[in-house]
Formats: sequence, C-alpha cells, structure tokens
Amino acid sequence: MQGNTDTVRGLLAEAPRGDLRREAEILLGHLLGRDRGWLLAHDDEPVPPETAAAFRALHARRMAGEPVAYLTGRRGFWTLELCVTPDVLIPRPETERLVEQALACIPEDARWDVADLGTGSGAIALALASERPACRIVATDANPAALAVARTNAERHGIRNVAFLEGEWWQPLQGRHFHLVVSNPPYVADDDPHLARGDVRFEPRHALAAGEQGLDDLKVIISGAPAHLHPGGMLLLEHGYDQGEAVRRLLREAGFRDVETWQDLAGHERVSGGLWG
Repeated sequence: MQGNTDTVRGLLAEAPRGDLRREAEILLGHLLGRDRGWLLAHDDEPVPPETAAAFRALHARRMAGEPVAYLTGRRGFWTLELCVTPDVLIPRPETERLVEQALACIPEDARWDVADLGTGSGAIALALASERPACRIVATDANPAALAVARTNAERHGIRNVAFLEGEWWQPLQGRHFHLVVSNPPYVADDDPHLARGDVRFEPRHALAAGEQGLDDLKVIISGAPAHLHPGGMLLLEHGYDQGEAVRRLLREAGFRDVETWQDLAGHERVSGGLWG
C-alpha cells in the first residue's frame, strides 16, 4: 500500500539493483534534501505522500532514459556543483582532464587572459577561475540559454573573474588576444549511432555533433586561434578518443609547435594542444 505508509526503504526497493538503485537514491535524496548516508541510516523513515509521488514520477522519467543530471538539475564537476538544464551538455569526468592540463600550464599567481569557447554550463571556465582567481577569463557560447545557465553557476559560487559573451566560437572575441584558449567543442560525427542511445538522446545535439567526421568545429577553432593568441600562447582542445592524430595534424598545419596529446583516466587520447609563435 502506498500513501502515508511509504518509507525510504520501500521506495528504493521499487528500483532495480545496481546503477539504477544508486540513481534512485540520488533522486530520492534530491527530493528529501538528504545524502546517501542519511538514506541508508534512516531507511524506515516515512516519506510524505507528495514526495513519494514526486519520486515515482522522476524515477519513471529516468527509466525512460532522461539523465539524472537533468532530473535533479545538478551535476558535480571538479570541485563545483553545477546547475544543468537540457540547454547545456552534462559535464563529464573526461573534461576534467582538460582542466587539469590547463591548470598545469597556468602559474598559480598568473594574471593571464584565458578564453573558454563554447562554455555551455560554464564548467571549464568556472573550474579554472576558481583555481586561478588572478586570471581574467572570457567564456563564450552561441546559445543564450546556455549562457544563462553559466551565469547562474558563476553567481551561485561567487566567481567574479569570468565574463560571458554571446557568439559562435571566435566571433565575440574580435581584436582580443589570450595567453590560453581552451574548448570542449562538439566532436561527434553526425551519423554516430551513439547519438540515438542512452542519456545522449536528451542532450542538445548542437553541443555534440560536428559534421561527417566530427571535426568541423575543431577545424574552425584551430584555424581561428592564431589571430587570438599572444606569442607563446597555448590552445588546448578536448576531442574524441579516436581523433588525436587528426587534431595533432590540424594543429601542426595551422602553425602550432610543441603539439602534444594527453590521455584521460581510461587511457584514451582526450586532450590535444600546442603553442603559437
């Protein structure tokens, strides 16, 4: 029987074991404002009928494929908890490799000018800004709804050394030069079957797909970078696990030196970059 007799344990038992049970814990914890430890320690706690109904609605949506991050409106990235909506790509652990490499390049007290192209939720820009508060960071995105999410995240964390500009790739940065430019652009091929599977189905396609080989936006960023980098400035790009060789070639053809690729935790080539001038 449901209604007032629902308990934490009873609701969670409605989810299959494994990852789906863990996701159900996240959803119920979100609704109750409690963490997993509390749920486990209070599994006989009664759950109000309206909360139980909300949980079942969210759980049904998850079982239909909607990402947990969109259902809760939250996703952790680096040291930050970020607001996310269906207007932005859900931040992924692999992208933290780009943040790590960028931080390895920036001296701790540097007052560098840094740009994050296609910022989405603001994950990369805000992670860098939180670790390098003396830097001046510009984050761009062509989607005003995405910029609204990024601004919300900046305000939520009190991060004030990031400016947000609307426009596609280099367009809003005319005449400006940077010590470092980072980007996690779309890099999935248009016909990749993964675009029709799993959580990805619910994410904005324009933030994922980039032409026949997934390289269209990477080419635009690389070709435009020389006009916006100080001598010795660096461009760092996230890309697909099988695109390292192609991205290195594009960087060298554009005149970059000391071109290199770094692997993610899974051992896949994930971030490539080079120095200009």
